[in-house]
Amino acid sequence: MGYRILKAASLALFSLLLAPLAHGALPFATAPAQYREVNDTYATEAQVEAVQQSTVSAQISGRIVEINFDVGDRVKKGQVLVRIDPSEVNQSLAVSQAQLAQAQAGFQNAKSHYERSQQLFARKFISQAALDKATADYKAAEAQMRAAQAGAGLAATTKSFATVLAPYTGVVMARHVELGETATPGKPLMTGFDPRELRAVASIPQYKMANLSGLSRAQVEFPALGKRVDATKVTVQPAADFTTHVTRVRIGLPEGLQGVYPGMFARAYFEMGRVRKLLVPASAVVRRGEVTAVYAVDAKGGVTLRQVRLGEPTGEGAVEVLAGVVAGESVALDPIKAGMYLKSVRGKE
Repeated sequence: MGYRILKAASLALFSLLLAPLAHGALPFATAPAQYREVNDTYATEAQVEAVQQSTVSAQISGRIVEINFDVGDRVKKGQVLVRIDPSEVNQSLAVSQAQLAQAQAGFQNAKSHYERSQQLFARKFISQAALDKATADYKAAEAQMRAAQAGAGLAATTKSFATVLAPYTGVVMARHVELGETATPGKPLMTGFDPRELRAVASIPQYKMANLSGLSRAQVEFPALGKRVDATKVTVQPAADFTTHVTRVRIGLPEGLQGVYPGMFARAYFEMGRVRKLLVPASAVVRRGEVTAVYAVDAKGGVTLRQVRLGEPTGEGAVEVLAGVVAGESVALDPIKAGMYLKSVRGKE
């Protein structure tokens, strides 16, 4: 019996605490929950990546003798990233140049012999067969010289690979080698990206693509930065993943975003049209642990902390309310002041 009385008293006290209180003019501003036509959006996770990102690899073998940049360094186009010991390629270049000199000498000799043979044939001093042989020797020597020239050019180009240059202005993302290591053709040396051109990449399920087929507008939110920006461009890839059946969408980001870098988590919002939703100002929402609520104010000025269930933010300073308040009800715009007011009023009772 005593337990029932205590339980009834507790319930009565709890109901009293949640009951709206009316005490004159309120010391905080209010706004009504109302239906408004807003953008109907589809939200999904996204990831930031660089439009221009590449890994520079070695094209020759040799010991790494110089590394000029490290992770996080800014590099200008044409600056030397890494130098590889050119001893081996220098020897190859010397051999090619010697072969070229030999081929050029042979060509000059064959050319002189061919010209003399033409003069002697015109005077009937040699036969047609002798002239044909001189002509064939001349053409063969010319072909050998051209091959030697190509070999020397290839050797010179290969020598240039000992100096690895930055292909564009950007930032070093990763360094894959250390000083003194041996480089081999195809071995990654450094990875970099251009921070001026970034984009967010989102994966959209197949069942959503029908509603997003004509999408051209989107927004990208960076929760870690508390920042939300408009997309400069939306590109839907014309193929889906064979395993997951999702379609990748690239969302262009404006230049000059501070604190945004490749690999960063983001959230993409795609506009699907216009829809009517019940909204309250985002500033009216208070979160206490796992509870989301608003301070509701009735027509008599009574204040109640009321739990609500929210939908997606609209990006217009408002948030959708799925349950907890109805259209026309007023909510406090400053939850802190509303909470202090409610506490002071209850303390006087």
